[in-house]
Amino acid sequence: MSLLLTGIAELTTNDPARGDGHAAPADRGDALLGIVRDAAVVVAGGEIAWVGPASEAPDADERRDLGGRAVIPGFVDSHTHLVFAGDRSAEFAARMTGTPYDGGGIAVSVAATRAASDGELRALVAGRVAEMRAQGTTTVEIKSGYGLTLDDELRSLRIAREVTPHTTFLGAHVVPREYATDRAAYVDLVTGPMLDAVTADGPTSLATSIDVFCEPRSAHAFDGDESRTVLEAGRAAGLALRVHGNQLGHGPGVRLACELGARSVDHCTYLDDSDVEALAAARGTTVATLLPGVEFSTRSPYPDARRLIDAGVDVALASDCNPGTCYSSSIPFAIALAVREMGMTPAEALHAATAVSARSLGLDRRVAPGQPAELAVLDAPSHLHLAYRAGVPIVRALDL
Repeated sequence: MSLLLTGIAELTTNDPARGDGHAAPADRGDALLGIVRDAAVVVAGGEIAWVGPASEAPDADERRDLGGRAVIPGFVDSHTHLVFAGDRSAEFAARMTGTPYDGGGIAVSVAATRAASDGELRALVAGRVAEMRAQGTTTVEIKSGYGLTLDDELRSLRIAREVTPHTTFLGAHVVPREYATDRAAYVDLVTGPMLDAVTADGPTSLATSIDVFCEPRSAHAFDGDESRTVLEAGRAAGLALRVHGNQLGHGPGVRLACELGARSVDHCTYLDDSDVEALAAARGTTVATLLPGVEFSTRSPYPDARRLIDAGVDVALASDCNPGTCYSSSIPFAIALAVREMGMTPAEALHAATAVSARSLGLDRRVAPGQPAELAVLDAPSHLHLAYRAGVPIVRALDL
């Protein structure tokens, strides 16, 4: 059965060649979006079959009028930690009164997650994914990292795999308390038995990527040498590379990610000129994924997205939904923060949360024939309303 979607006031295709030439001059990145106004889309078999002006739309088996709403590619949330139990709201309240974040609270989530049953974790993950779809997210990456034992990390990845193919092994999230006096032994566990078990099934392994919290300023995370060991072991095992880097201060994470060809280095809060130069040189390989919800939730300075974009860096946006530093699953919230606090235009922010975040997962997220029909609809006539109506639930994944 084919379905014709009409009544689309503005369609974002992420394909500049499809744009109708009516870009808003005030928005420097609007040409990125490939906007078609008064558009129509035909969907068949879960894929886009046709895109163009409504006046040229072909016939289809069914027809749905969206009533003058805007349609965008579904958000790609390329950095989340959804497999967790427990509550850290008291930690958030403490930060709001001046307690700095150093990564230590992760141990609270580890204890709660280890204690939860499989059924409890499945229900929590399913609820969070549903919450994301209700806000326009159609693709999500999920990391492990709140188990930190072999069995608990495998369990986390199995549960994540039930809801997404984009899973990331983050055994190197922090050093668990039981290894506090023998960090090397824990790195050996991550790069040996854990990694072997995660990748035991080859092409159908439990994870597609490996990640590490490279943050020498935290006593709980990993320094540059430890991070290199983890990433090189993951690469040798056939996993794509992702890095938590430069969140709490200047450090080696960004340059290490670029050197090793990581798909993404995430946070990028503290960057010097050499970091920016490395990211610009790695364009097309390594994406800088910014997570402004974290800065909002930790009272940290926001990354300078304008500096990165002007330097030619590929910039993505994601939620970093997690129990400690950003318990928000809202990409529209991240977009509003990026526009208000980080120097991005509305179009650049939308492109970052769809096309560029997809690229960091090895995906192509355009509204074009042959692409998956992963769409979201706004109760508004334009993508500009994503930042303009901050905090208002105007976008949702389009059920087809």
